[in-house]
Amino acid sequence: MHKENYNINIVCFCNENFTNALNELKTFFGFNLILSESLKEFKNENINAILFDNENSKKILSLNINKPKIYIQEKNKINLEKKPEVIIKLPLNILQFNQEVINVCKKFEFKNNSLISIKNYILDKNERILKKNNTSLKITEKEIDFIEILNSSTKPLSKDFILKNIWNYSTDTDTHTVETHIYRLRQKIKDKFKDSNFIKNSKKGYSL
Repeated sequence: MHKENYNINIVCFCNENFTNALNELKTFFGFNLILSESLKEFKNENINAILFDNENSKKILSLNINKPKIYIQEKNKINLEKKPEVIIKLPLNILQFNQEVINVCKKFEFKNNSLISIKNYILDKNERILKKNNTSLKITEKEIDFIEILNSSTKPLSKDFILKNIWNYSTDTDTHTVETHIYRLRQKIKDKFKDSNFIKNSKKGYSL
């Protein structure tokens, strides 16, 4: 295992025995192990996850930080006020432990990158759904691409641009093709969320 192959930084906030054991094995990890005695590193954007044990659970679980909190369970019973995102049960061999930590970070990064906040909605590219509060709507990959490109544009997009860049039609195609696609999407959003203005249409084109 070569640590230079990964750009994953893990803060360890565990009891002294476990911390010392990890420190002795850190050359075998595919991540950078950061040993900590304070909470200041947890606000660092370069931190990918936090390892903690029961002894430090109260202060770690109270942190309002969008990073995976990995609880190291050394005994069968868990005495936690709040459930962590991930629990790793010991004993675990070093290769399994290494892979568990890396998988947690990669899954979190993938999920985090798949969520886009648009107005008061969440576009989940991974699940292919548009969400608002507790309501969700299943949409196609092309519809996701369409919403995403509208969201990233500072000006309305023309039908020709949408035909060519979203639905991959030539500009010679009847513009009613794109109108039909967008009409169906707008109707789905209207029926599910009672929102007629999510996608706007003007003489200049379509926008959010």
